[in-house]
Amino acid sequence: MMANAKGDRRERELVNKLDEEGFAVMRAPASGGATQRELPDVLAGNGDVFYAIEAKSSSGDPIYLSGEEVEALVYFSQNFGAKPKIGVRFDREDWYFFHPADVHQTDGGNYRVKKETALEEGNPMVALQTDDEDEGSEHEIGDVLNAVAEGILTVEEAEEMLK
Repeated sequence: MMANAKGDRRERELVNKLDEEGFAVMRAPASGGATQRELPDVLAGNGDVFYAIEAKSSSGDPIYLSGEEVEALVYFSQNFGAKPKIGVRFDREDWYFFHPADVHQTDGGNYRVKKETALEEGNPMVALQTDDEDEGSEHEIGDVLNAVAEGILTVEEAEEMLK
């Protein structure tokens, strides 16, 4: 129960920070309520870019997401017309954001973000402001194709990323 209270607090903090950055933000209702399908934690848009964000926080241990959570995020994002982002925050650090295709997948099909990975490779919140169409250049072709094979990305999305 305590961990959930902390997660709620972190989610509210994320909403406030996005709001300060000029995004219109909405927290999804608590999971399992309205629908059988998992909803992202936060929806945010600023008129140029729209995000569906799965938010996770940790005191320092790696953050894990289930394959189902990530699939649901990507599925929702595609249908909603938003970009999927995984937002992670470690104690005493800022929020960092990843596209699901850029998050390490474990052999068991789950996803893991280590603190040092977040700090080195994650996008800071300010990077969410603009729709960085050049971001495809940082994606390794193998990773993108793997994401398509895993059903994380559509062929169209992969094509966009690799342009």
